[in-house]
Amino acid sequence: MSIAVERMGQGPELVLLHGWGMNGAVWHGVAPELARHYHLHILDLPGFGASSVPDTCDYTLPWLADAVSQVIPERATLLGWSLGGLVASQLALTRPERVERLITVASSPCFMSKEEWPGIAPKVLHGFQHMLQGDFMQTIERFLAIQAMGSEHARNDIRQLRHWLAQRPQPSPLALAAGLKLLETVDLREAMHNWQGEWLRIYGRLDSLVPKSVIPLLDERYPTSHSRVFDKASHAPFISHPHDFVELLAGLKG
Repeated sequence: MSIAVERMGQGPELVLLHGWGMNGAVWHGVAPELARHYHLHILDLPGFGASSVPDTCDYTLPWLADAVSQVIPERATLLGWSLGGLVASQLALTRPERVERLITVASSPCFMSKEEWPGIAPKVLHGFQHMLQGDFMQTIERFLAIQAMGSEHARNDIRQLRHWLAQRPQPSPLALAAGLKLLETVDLREAMHNWQGEWLRIYGRLDSLVPKSVIPLLDERYPTSHSRVFDKASHAPFISHPHDFVELLAGLKG
């Protein structure tokens, strides 16, 4: 297995982890500006973009976190979007000495809706699993539409995501199915109490995958973390509001 890493810029180390079905190219809209403030490490997670994945691998969250740990600096800020936020969180839990700061974007320690816990309806994820057995590119297209839903720039967001997705090889069916399974089954709510480091949580108020109603629950559960909400953004605030996103991250360097 090999993990593709694109590096650029100079300054403090910042690792960027993409979400389900995507690849590292999704960061290209903000990377040139971020590279003025950070030394970027833009990864394609195993099975996505230019990163390979063994057909027989046990595609679990600990396995993903371990794979990522092998190609990033000894110590860095980890920024994970959506599914990438779970990977970054798992790495912070298992290798805390490697993590300078944890930043999760449009992510949740538990994506699946449960009793008294807002999240993605089980029927939605089950529907995607079923669709994957047919045309997986159609499944990704549908996921792109849901990610942009509610954004004031929805059409442009979808166009940008589609453009960056097409820049690199199609994702592995194994990684797509396993990634959906992680979104469905992973629950890090209790485990994240063990993360004692700095944690910034970034959200879009119009996000339909990580609903705004979960934000105060996470604020209360992790009082030492900090949340920032982009009022007019959906699931990809770094695409719909790139300037504000870069400005926020640039202000963290000190």
